Amino acid sequence: MSSSKIIGTGTYIPSIKKQNKDFLNEKFLNEDGSTFNSENNVIIEKFKAITGIEERRYAEQEHTSSHLAFFAAENAIKDAKINQEELDYIIVAHNFGDIKYGTIQSDSVPSIATRVKYQLGIENPNCVAYDILFGCPGWIEATIQAQAFIKAGMAKKCLVIGVETLSRVVDKHDRDSMIFSDGAGACVLEETKETNTGILSHATQTFAKDEAYYLYYGNSFNVNEDKNTRYIKMLGRKIYEFALVNVPAAMKLALDKSGVEIDEVKKIFIHQANEKMDEAIIKRFFRLFKKKVPKDVMPLSIAKLGNSSVATVPTLLDLVLKGEIENQEVNKGDVVIFASVGAGMNINAIVYRF
Repeated sequence: MSSSKIIGTGTYIPSIKKQNKDFLNEKFLNEDGSTFNSENNVIIEKFKAITGIEERRYAEQEHTSSHLAFFAAENAIKDAKINQEELDYIIVAHNFGDIKYGTIQSDSVPSIATRVKYQLGIENPNCVAYDILFGCPGWIEATIQAQAFIKAGMAKKCLVIGVETLSRVVDKHDRDSMIFSDGAGACVLEETKETNTGILSHATQTFAKDEAYYLYYGNSFNVNEDKNTRYIKMLGRKIYEFALVNVPAAMKLALDKSGVEIDEVKKIFIHQANEKMDEAIIKRFFRLFKKKVPKDVMPLSIAKLGNSSVATVPTLLDLVLKGEIENQEVNKGDVVIFASVGAGMNINAIVYRF
């Protein structure tokens, strides 16, 4: 049975830094439009203590999501040392399409994947390009889809990208706007006949009963703003409680499918949504096996890069593989888990051996 393995990774991290202190003069409001009792410096300090975020990156004004995706794709293809004409699929995970700086309209026609293929200059018409919308777990889900194509004999090589420019869909009056950032991460997957390597197993779940609108598009907290303009909104407490229960269970489901013992897991690349939430998820995951959390098992990039949605996991992976995260490395034979949770509410996980 064939499987797939990652043969190259790449990222694009925008150059514009937005530090926490840059929010000191923002007018944060409650959902009903009322002002907070606390000063902004207090709000920001509490925010940092919970999320771990010190700064985040925003896309340059001349760039949109498709540009960021292209830059990450170029880096992944170069790292994989392949001819881009060999690609059978380009799958791009995002949520809001291309949004030009200073505008509010999302543009997804043609697809972001088609735009990336165009920018790469790929002439092969048999290279199929399409997008998926799956919330923050989009890159992991696109990787699972690429694995399915490869196992089915429909593809030999696939380019999978996660990209987002969340800075252009946030409500500046909502303190949650400090969470979000921009970026892109990509990988090239190739068919492998090697046994017990590459993607070993995966699990995906969608919870769409009470959970369907935990993340949604809504009006600004500034009641004087145009009601036709909408922004990303979330029910933070509900997402936190949901993730703590369901993400560890999904990760366990994927690990149980793989036949790999918990003690073999060297790293967990989890969606960089909230540092305290991620730590709690990992702790509960290991508790399911009656184990303590191993030291340095969870690489983190959220402090400097914020939450770039679908881009967080592939970006974090590339940074670790390139030695850019202190005290973090992955070696041949190591088993890792990729895991994410986001709008849907969707959860997924991959067990992978390098």
